[in-house]
Amino acid sequence: METFGSLTVFTAKDYNATIEFYWAPFLLESNSDDAVIHRVTDRIVRKGSINKHGKKWKGADIIVFNTYLWWMTGLRFKILQGSFDDEEKDIVELPTDDAYRMAMKSMLRWVKKNMDPKKTRVFFTSMSPSHEKGIDWGGHPNGNCYNETTPIEDPEYWASDSRKSIMRVIGEVFSKSTVPITFLNVTQLSSYRKDAHTSIYKKQWSPLTPEQLANSVSYADCVHWCLPGLQDTWNELFFAKLFYP
Repeated sequence: METFGSLTVFTAKDYNATIEFYWAPFLLESNSDDAVIHRVTDRIVRKGSINKHGKKWKGADIIVFNTYLWWMTGLRFKILQGSFDDEEKDIVELPTDDAYRMAMKSMLRWVKKNMDPKKTRVFFTSMSPSHEKGIDWGGHPNGNCYNETTPIEDPEYWASDSRKSIMRVIGEVFSKSTVPITFLNVTQLSSYRKDAHTSIYKKQWSPLTPEQLANSVSYADCVHWCLPGLQDTWNELFFAKLFYP
């Protein structure tokens, strides 16, 4: 496995195949594009800039898009009109749903222009939910995924941090498109798995404070997932859609 900036490449030499991960949290160019130093609180996305990353995606036989969590900083989102190099930047704020819609349309236009459906299969994966609010499933109001060991059993459960409005945006944009793209909907099935996160057992990038160590709930990671586990189900769905469309 090798890393080249935003691109990580795993090569299976015996099969002349690669599995590649490309860091572009918004698909469009943003101020969070550095694959290492990307924890930017004031996130900005540049309008009409998908080609910056798209040039790295050309030639793939199978491509899987996903973008969601990094958009969820509030009800409005900053969009740059122009270049990040401009001395005076023209920035507008849009409702987050509209900003996300802009990204979806850009992605589909790029696929239509650059991907040959006879050679490449294109997928889009829906939002991956988190479990940071125990009150969502009737847990402690200040609780989260820490110490949760069983799935949620209510079939109607929907996490408060999984915006249904974003799902509607995806449905609207995809339904109006002629681009051949397969939608992998993993959101609700993942919502049940409050027990499947890395919790306090993740790799810590900075030393924990005494206060954090004394209060495990405060540093539990309820966004990322444990392996093996839920992602195996995602892979089974992906496999089924890929080989039995």
